Amino acid sequence: MCGHQSPGLWAHLDDHSDEYKNLDYWVKLAKTLERGKFDGIFLADVIGVYDVYKHSPDAALRSGAQVPMNDPLLLVSVMAYATRHLGFGVTSSTTHEPPYSFARRMSTLDHLTNGRVGWNIVTSYLDSAAKNLGIPQKWDHDERYDVADEYLDVCYKLWEASWEDGAVRIRKKRIFTDPEKVHPIRHHGKYFDVPGIHLSEPSPQRTPVLYQAGSSSRGRAFAGKHAECVFISFPSTVTAAACVKDIRNQAELAGRRPKDIKIFSLFTPIVGKTEAEAQEKYKDLKSFISFEGALALLGGWTGVDFSGYDPDQILEHIETNAIRSVLEQFTIATE
Repeated sequence: MCGHQSPGLWAHLDDHSDEYKNLDYWVKLAKTLERGKFDGIFLADVIGVYDVYKHSPDAALRSGAQVPMNDPLLLVSVMAYATRHLGFGVTSSTTHEPPYSFARRMSTLDHLTNGRVGWNIVTSYLDSAAKNLGIPQKWDHDERYDVADEYLDVCYKLWEASWEDGAVRIRKKRIFTDPEKVHPIRHHGKYFDVPGIHLSEPSPQRTPVLYQAGSSSRGRAFAGKHAECVFISFPSTVTAAACVKDIRNQAELAGRRPKDIKIFSLFTPIVGKTEAEAQEKYKDLKSFISFEGALALLGGWTGVDFSGYDPDQILEHIETNAIRSVLEQFTIATE
């Protein structure tokens, strides 16, 4: 759903997110964005259900808090076909799918979009996903990034090193692909063994644009090493500036140029023809907020069940295995 991180707004009369199951809805959206000269559309995703709040998925289900959730990667091809310039950022986890099959999926999308796809790299945090996917190991927060580092290493090898330019010849000497120009990557690491060749020929970008959003200390180190675009969300310019500085420092430590990373800060505008109209619109939208749905999301993001807390209780920092930066933003990050 388009409003899946704004639980309750689906009840607004002007909301059309219940049409998320129809291709026409997404094609219209893509065409509107292209007509408006937008650079791209970002498709968030999560595997699993937000069931930390009251140890149940009921609040998430009632409020539409990121459930139901279809696979957004399947939308990209049709939206790309309907546009010429719009870019597509898609989310996929390094925890839930082997890099060998994922690398093929991204190469396919890069071919079909003619080089207009990017990957938002997430490490995942919901226990409900791990349980339902049958993932035996329960990596802690920082080790998930260790896994992601190796995951990227595998993907880089598949995308950049397995197939040489000109390997696909087609009709020349009746050879489709020159075997001498296709190489097994022979990756044998701590978390992944991928000995073979990439399944796709080189796509327009080879490696897609890489996005990342983790703002914990380990997440910033990962961003400095890999990301081209980083999403941040902080309650003040002071804390945001400190995060940006650290990400750029991490990039320099990784041997990269700090300014090569583009950083996007969350901003939610409510617009109107006048200040009064914008304020009235804000008041109207605010009246649809689901408090229960917001707590369901916050519980999943932080790993903390807020059902036993008083709404006016001061939030204190707790070390969890979920998205650490969320709690940091409202506790130690503001000190």
